[in-house]
Amino acid sequence: MKITIIGCGNMGLIYARAFLKYNIVTKEDLLLAEKNDVRKQELVKLNIGRVTVVNDPEIAESDIIIIAVKPQDFDALAAELKLVVQAAKCIISIMAGVKIKRIEEALYNSFIIRAMPNSPAELGMGMTAFTAGKALPIELIRKAENLLGTTGRSVFLENEDLLDAVTALSGSGPAYFFYIVKHMIDAGKKMGFDDAVAAMFVKQTMLGAFHLINNADKSLDELIKAVASKGGTTEAALSVFEDAHVGENIQKGIVKARDRSIELSK
Repeated sequence: MKITIIGCGNMGLIYARAFLKYNIVTKEDLLLAEKNDVRKQELVKLNIGRVTVVNDPEIAESDIIIIAVKPQDFDALAAELKLVVQAAKCIISIMAGVKIKRIEEALYNSFIIRAMPNSPAELGMGMTAFTAGKALPIELIRKAENLLGTTGRSVFLENEDLLDAVTALSGSGPAYFFYIVKHMIDAGKKMGFDDAVAAMFVKQTMLGAFHLINNADKSLDELIKAVASKGGTTEAALSVFEDAHVGENIQKGIVKARDRSIELSK
């Protein structure tokens, strides 16, 4: 198999390393296409694939082409890429907010997959949702699913519009988690712990709580109730959260992120 990754920023490199790790492709058959000269030199030093330009005719020989550039850079990229991309090639886009129809029209190509990964993909623990253009044959969808699965779990969605919700829920989701962890650590520091000890308490607590969610035969409400005894310390904290409508505002924030994704796609 030959694969080209166009735009080798953080997520592009995550895929490159995952494909090599699982022997999906060799370094010789992995093209890293980059426009910025400084970035190209950095990629050469990394030695994880053959570095080239975005209008290299050899890109047309790739079985899979992954577009991992910033959404605002797509129009300029498409002007060059459409000259070397053949209609029968499978293109996977991880550009947030760029619809399949727009990619099809810009590249004169009907075999488009649109995916939304998240940052834990770096550790092979990512969550990726993807959808496909109507013309894409099932064998190419399965091939794309295998590639996306090298960075964690992947889920196919028939409705492309749901990718805006995925962007808000799991694409942006790690930042919400980091935000909560940060403020818990800050609370620990206010109560007298130094940075390292406060961080250890919170991170280990979050790790253990995650495994409880994954393994306990209880709902989230039941898990909360098991910790929050009547009149106790946990209930005191939860009552403050409820009075401040923390849960409701978290939901509102995620919906707002979804709405912003829809705005950007237009």
